[in-house]
Parts: sequence; C-alpha cells; structure tokens
Amino acid sequence: MSPVRTLPSGRVGAYHVPVLLAEIEALLAGASTVLDCTLGGGGHTAALLERGMRVTGVDRDPRALAAARERLADFERAGQFRALLTNYAALDTGGLSPDEHFDGILLDLGVSSHQFDDLARGFTFREGAPLDMRMGTDAETDAGELLNTIDEVDLSALLRNYADEPRAARMAREIVRRRERRPFATADDLVDAIRAVLGPRSGAPDFARIFQAIRIAVNDELSGLEHALPLLRDRLTPGGVLAIISYHSGEDRLVKNAFRDWSTACICPPRQMLCTCRGVPLGETLTRRPVNATDEEVEGNPRARSARLRAWKLAI
Repeated sequence: MSPVRTLPSGRVGAYHVPVLLAEIEALLAGASTVLDCTLGGGGHTAALLERGMRVTGVDRDPRALAAARERLADFERAGQFRALLTNYAALDTGGLSPDEHFDGILLDLGVSSHQFDDLARGFTFREGAPLDMRMGTDAETDAGELLNTIDEVDLSALLRNYADEPRAARMAREIVRRRERRPFATADDLVDAIRAVLGPRSGAPDFARIFQAIRIAVNDELSGLEHALPLLRDRLTPGGVLAIISYHSGEDRLVKNAFRDWSTACICPPRQMLCTCRGVPLGETLTRRPVNATDEEVEGNPRARSARLRAWKLAI
C-alpha cells in the first residue's frame, strides 16, 4: 500500500513516495529555485516546496500536469510553484525565457507511478492493457503502431540496444511473423511473442525489460536525454546542482559520460599535441558512483530497485 501523508494544504492523500527523496533533498538543500523536469505526480516537488524553495515543474503528460497542479494548488496560488506543459528536451521552445536559470535541476526519468497504474495508458504488461506507452501527445506513434510497422532489422536493433536482449533477432522475427496474422493490440500479444522466444519460464523481469525498450523507443527517450543534458547544464546558476535519477543502463551511461566530460579539464583527442578545447572543467561530479535506493526503500517502493542517482555541480 502507498504511504499516507498530509499534503501541504491540509488534505490527506495516498500516493507513492518519490524515489530517493532524502538523497534529492540533501543534494538540493542549498537551492532557492529548482526546475523539476519530470514533474509526474509532484512528489519530489512537493517536498522541495515544503522546504521553502520555488519550483518550476515540467511534464509532457497533460494528465500528470493537471493532477500535480491540483495537488500543489496552494503553492501555485502563492506564486511559489508554476507548471509548464512541455518535454524537458524542448524547454527552449516550451515556456522558459532564455535568461532563466536555476540553483537546482532534477530529472526523475522513466514512468511515474500514476502512469504505470493507469491500465489505459498501456505502460504495463498486465492482461488486456492496450499497447500505447505514450508519455505525452508529442509522441509520434504508440507502441502498437510501432510493433506493427517497424522493419525487422530495426526492431532487432531496438531490442538488442534498449533491452540487452541476446535473442533480439529471433524475437524481432517472431513479432513480424505474428503481426502478419493479426496486428499487435494489447500487452497479451507482446507477452505471448516474448514467451514464444524465451520459453514458458520467462516472467515479469523479461516482460518489464522488453516493454521498457519499446516505451523508450515510442517516446524517443534516449535521444531526448542526450539533447537535453547540455541545455540543462547551461540553465544552472553558478554552483547549481543537476541531479538525475535513471532506470535504464542507456540513460545512466549518457548521464555518466556527460558528467565525466564536464568535470574534465581537457577533452581534446588523446593524440592532439596542443589543447584547443576549454582547458578547464565546467564543474565537478558529486557522485563518484551512482547512488542506489536502500533495501528498506525498495521494500516499500519496488520501483526504486533499478534507480540510479547521479549529480553534478556547476563551477562557481
């Protein structure tokens, strides 16, 4: 059961405690202004608002944004909170002025608990769920259309790169074979294809891995993150902190590599005799290794099991 907490307005509501909340609060403790790029249910933002920070919340999902605004209505009326409907990878065209900067920026990637729990959104492999998986109206296709139209070679690459699936080619071939008889429409169709390749002993971890890969492709998540990272860095005030929670190895790798490059004085090619790059680090990585949820947190919130938190600080 989700924990029950008293909301800032005095209302009592049941909702999921956000992942790695204590760690995020500690990393952003010195911030006055925060940009929450993945507002979701508003859990992280609510905690930061309670600490007196001013927060701009961004989400590409209209329903998530509406629910968060209702939950945080008192803060919005007080001018402490505002919400923007946009993809964090398109912030420059989504309502932020070019000269707006923040002491802290947060991304909690992946699917929010509200999205996952809504069967109609199609993020789950529960029986009868539609193959949708779109996080917002800006997604060009849904999961069903993707599975029914993607080229077999491209599908194999998707499963290999996003799901680390060793039998990606065989699974892609099975999906193409099945869709020729009947289009993929529900989670059952994809689960049956997975079982046909991985065998009857395949279970929830396999389904979650494959479904996550399809969701990432539907929402163009990795390329969006890669595009957004330097843009978000440049939105920090001097000494500001960028904190990112990822749930997929591809996401974590992008974040780790970006933070490493920004924390390095010289990024010229190894054999180049004369340094022609910036010559100084842009800031410092605050997390030498990714921070994981404790066993206690995972027990109360299984979604936290795969969470990896990294943080970086802009030089003063």
